[in-house]
Amino acid sequence: MIGPDIDRLIQLLAKLPGLGPRSARRVALHLIKRRDSLMAPLGEALAAAASSIRTCSICGNLDSNDPCTICADHHRDSGLLCVVEDVGDLWALERTGAFRGRYHVLGGTLSALDGIGPDDLSIPSLLERASRPEVQEVILALNATVGGQTTAHYLSDRLTPCGVRLSRLAHGVPVGGELDYLDDGTLTAALRSRRSL
Repeated sequence: MIGPDIDRLIQLLAKLPGLGPRSARRVALHLIKRRDSLMAPLGEALAAAASSIRTCSICGNLDSNDPCTICADHHRDSGLLCVVEDVGDLWALERTGAFRGRYHVLGGTLSALDGIGPDDLSIPSLLERASRPEVQEVILALNATVGGQTTAHYLSDRLTPCGVRLSRLAHGVPVGGELDYLDDGTLTAALRSRRSL
């Protein structure tokens, strides 16, 4: 019989992506066996993150600062604006080191089936940012899924009047693939091979 505290730990761990009940039990046991060296520091890091991490008011990234570290970096090219679905995609592109512009996190994709329309995403702030004189190009770095394609077409129509160059990631990204799961080489090649819409 497992005690209530351990059971709660297992139940919470099982809610993490990629962990089912059996994996959660293994992770819980690993943490418990390494209470001082792993569990206590992890608990402190989780508590600190929960209290200090916020959403950037400019781009939608997650950081302990607002504006985030990327938006506050004056060495980045403010003429390039890369639109991504969520923060995981932003982090995937940053991991490559191939992009030195600015980002805009939509917060998802359009989906009539799920009831997600343009007002549910950060599209108005994207249109406002894309209309600024310093922005020369908007890169639509959306996942090659039905939702990503639908959102890209919608954004293309809405961004055209802004007078900026529109581009998308190259076809190096597999259809049905998600940016967060791709290797750095594929993402770098896709960014370098982007094409106009």
